[in-house]
Amino acid sequence: MNRKQKKMLVRIVVSAVLLLLANLRVLPFPVRCVLYAASYGIVGWDILRKAAMGIGNGQVFDENFLMAVATLGAIALAIVERSGDFNEAVAVMLFYQIGELFQGIAVGRSRRSIGALMDIRPDYANIEDGGMLRQVDPEEVAPGSVIVIQPGERIPLDGFIVDGTSAVDTAALTGESLPRDVKAGDEVVSGCINLTGVLRVQTTRAYGESTVARILELVENSSSRKSRSENFISRFARVYTPAVVFGALALALLPPIVRLALGQDALWSVWCYRALTFLVISCPCALVISIPLGFFAGIGGASREGILVKGSNYLETLSKVKTVVFDKTGTITRGVFEVSGIHHSSLSDDKLLEYAALAECASSHPISQSLRRAYGAEPDRSRVRDIEERSGRGVLATVDGVRVAAGNDKLMDELGVPFIPCRSAGTVIHIALDGEYAGHILIADAEKDDVREALAALRAAGVEKTVMLTGDAESAAKQVAERVGIDEYRSGLLPGDKVALVEQMLEASDGRGKLAFVGDGINDAPVLSRADIGIAMGALGSDAAIEAADVVLMDDDPMKISRAIAIARKCLRIVYQNIVFALAVKLICLLLGALGLAGMWAAIFADVGVMVLAVLNAMRALNTKNL
Repeated sequence: MNRKQKKMLVRIVVSAVLLLLANLRVLPFPVRCVLYAASYGIVGWDILRKAAMGIGNGQVFDENFLMAVATLGAIALAIVERSGDFNEAVAVMLFYQIGELFQGIAVGRSRRSIGALMDIRPDYANIEDGGMLRQVDPEEVAPGSVIVIQPGERIPLDGFIVDGTSAVDTAALTGESLPRDVKAGDEVVSGCINLTGVLRVQTTRAYGESTVARILELVENSSSRKSRSENFISRFARVYTPAVVFGALALALLPPIVRLALGQDALWSVWCYRALTFLVISCPCALVISIPLGFFAGIGGASREGILVKGSNYLETLSKVKTVVFDKTGTITRGVFEVSGIHHSSLSDDKLLEYAALAECASSHPISQSLRRAYGAEPDRSRVRDIEERSGRGVLATVDGVRVAAGNDKLMDELGVPFIPCRSAGTVIHIALDGEYAGHILIADAEKDDVREALAALRAAGVEKTVMLTGDAESAAKQVAERVGIDEYRSGLLPGDKVALVEQMLEASDGRGKLAFVGDGINDAPVLSRADIGIAMGALGSDAAIEAADVVLMDDDPMKISRAIAIARKCLRIVYQNIVFALAVKLICLLLGALGLAGMWAAIFADVGVMVLAVLNAMRALNTKNL
């Protein structure tokens, strides 16, 4: 509870105490009137002030105007009738402020859940200067500079570790509780916390282009993109509020006039009371407050899971997803080439791999890097000479006096070496030693560990079709699709082809359910933008992902896709529950109030009670544990 809310709580308590004292019949009537006035003024002066400001600004018909007219009217009726009972007027204002306090606390909880992300903003960066560390503003650090991050400090800028080992806490970005071990050569992103060792990091981006700056901009702007439900409620309130004001005025004037015309007693006080009750009931607070709060809480709950949603409109679209289209590399697969098999080797597998790694020791190609990783040690280049790279085919080198050829089918054909084709999907590196075939090494992009479970979770969440789009060859695409359980796949695609296929699927769907595209960022930016909802996956440090996508998953976990859909659907269920509940109670109580069957206390429930219940229901969107 912040300072403003604490002050409001004090005002409510003081007003309630004064109201109780005013009801002590032993006190003289003038003293009781003073207590009533003090109780009303303490709890209602800000509502009266806002109502007056609204009238002055030409924005008359809002909840403050309704509450001011209803309560001042009730006071006027009590004076005219000389009843001396001002309880209803004070109670309406008191309970309204209690509802406002509940709303403020609820919004505070939602903001704190998003505020955890806002805490990732770095305060400073350490620059080493003459053996001493000097703290500077992260915005002053140029790309290529070396900064020092000590244990317990937040990483201020994106970059690569040039010295040191440590564990890094990425929870604020990814929702992942386990720290990640990092060492020299690893990439680190701003916003994470260095836990154990001292790191020296060479920055790769200016602060304005860093991961933390982009995330903060995304979160700060998320509330500006309203859903269709929110826009509907805003339009509804603009029409509804003046309509009920004129309806209340008609209720106060027309029945008495009709009764006078019929020669009956006008009963002005009775119909004015009903009109005031009608006004209190009609206040649209429950809708105007709880609907945006429901979406805000949903965005906050998603952010706790490391899922950033750019606005409530995207949350609403996400809840209607029926088709999910995936990029392959980096989304379904890890995007890292690994040795997946050694076949037909005339040597031991380790020896064949050693020859291949040494022959490829001078190459920076990803295939060569995967061979060296599988070898498990830094190749001894003194054992290698006469390296000759054949572009698009492979490499020739002399290793320990043995002439090694490592490459594809074309290299073997060129050298006249008979080879054994590989039936498995992936990149095949044939090895020949002194002109004799020695076997081949299969290199493939492995699927992510839990991608099958993620696809099963999507089907359980109501997704009807999953599709994989890839630029890979037919054989590789087919094998991956069958292993992970994708419904359909398309292979050999360029980025433009992916956009065309997504457009075809959007036309075929004819509005029956939304289409989400899941990609890993840069190469998928065009199709991420074209889909109904673009989901960037594993986007830490990616330049294009945060810009192109509507939803950003801040780690590489495919299970978060179904999680995001489940959160969105829960949020929309809560929003629709609040709309139906608030409108139903309002309509029933309005009818009863107009017929004189519901007094001011029923009006208090219809206004404040419904608002409090709707706000409490909206806060359930923050809880994402049992989805």
